[in-house]
Amino acid sequence: MAITLIGFLILLLIAAICGIIGQSLAGYDLGGCLVSIVVGFIGAYIGLWVAGKIGLPHFFEIIIDHKPFPIIWAVVGSAIFTFIIALLRRIFTGSK
Repeated sequence: MAITLIGFLILLLIAAICGIIGQSLAGYDLGGCLVSIVVGFIGAYIGLWVAGKIGLPHFFEIIIDHKPFPIIWAVVGSAIFTFIIALLRRIFTGSK
C-alpha cells in the first residue's frame, strides 16, 4: 500500500521533530528544517539498527498509512548521528 500525500507530510514533520530533539540531545545543530528531516530519517535507521544489535524491542512507534515510524529510536539514532558528525567536523576542521 502506497503512502498518501498527507501521510508523507506527517511523516516529514515527525522526522523533523525527532531530528531536532536528537540534535538538541547531542548539543550540536547541523542545520535547518530540511537537515533536521534528514537527520530524523537517518536517526530512525541508526536507532533501529542499534536496538536490533542490542536486542531491544521496538516501542512507541507511530503508524502512518500502515507503516511504523519508531519515535524513540529515531531520537536516539539522531543524537548518535549528530554526535558523530560533530566529532568528525571538529577533527577535520579543528573548530567547534
